[in-house]
Order: sequence, then C-alpha cells, then structure tokens
Amino acid sequence: MAQNDSLMPPPKLDGKGLRVGLVTARWNDEITNRLLQGAQQAIEECNINASDVVHVWVPGAFEVPLGAKFLIDEKNVDLVVGLGAVIRGETSHYDFVAGECARGLMDVQLTTGVPVMFGVLTTENKQQALARSSDEDNKGYECLRGGVEMALLAKGLR
Repeated sequence: MAQNDSLMPPPKLDGKGLRVGLVTARWNDEITNRLLQGAQQAIEECNINASDVVHVWVPGAFEVPLGAKFLIDEKNVDLVVGLGAVIRGETSHYDFVAGECARGLMDVQLTTGVPVMFGVLTTENKQQALARSSDEDNKGYECLRGGVEMALLAKGLR
C-alpha cells in the first residue's frame, strides 16, 4: 500500500489486544469490498488478532454511523472503521447521504470517546472510487491504520 508523501514516516503500529469494529456498506459493494480488503491487510500488518475483529454489513453509507454505535455499545470495541462509497449522481441524494454519514460518524466518536474512522469514499464518479480503493491507494487500509493509531493514543492517555 502506498503512503501519502509527507515529512513524517507512518508510525509502526502494534494493535495487539485491540478490539476492532468494521462496518461495511453493501451499496456499491464492488468498491466497499475493495476497501474491506485494504482494512483486512492493515489488520494483519498491525498485529491484530482475527478473533478481536467484529465485522458487520449495513445496507448503505447512511446506516454506517448507527452500525458503528451498535459495535461500540454491544461489542466493546476500541475503534471502528466505517467503510462505504457514495458516488455523485444526477440528484442531490449524494449531498445528503455523504454529509449525514460524515456527521453521524463524528457524532458517534465524540459521544462515545471511541475513535471512529471515516472510510466512506465520496467521489464524483466510479473511476475515482476505484482509484481510492486500489492496491496502490486504499482508503480502507489508511483508515484502519489511523484508527489503530488513535486507539493507541486513547489507551496511552487513559
């Protein structure tokens, strides 16, 4: 997986012992399955035990925040990664779904204190979504790593 060009190298993350929640939208599943594969690769690289991962499917991106809240409340996870894809169409549906999903995930993490990562692609077209869920640039991978980093920060500060 390619990392973005920045001055700081990505941290070495050891997530052993963390409980991870994954919420994946079925809508646009050609894309969301690719995001999920990226997240699973990051889980392995971060030394997270497969038995510490809880994964649920929800109908679409609009339902991802509630799925995240369910995992936090019922499965006692240390972080959640929400995965979805909202691709702009001919109506304003895109604006409502993308914005409310983002707001919902932010509300969940601020309310619960559990890191919730926004792995929901909001793209203009399918080609952009495919590019952001590729082996070279996978936002599911990046979000899982970011979630581990935030969960480790939270544990270190508690």
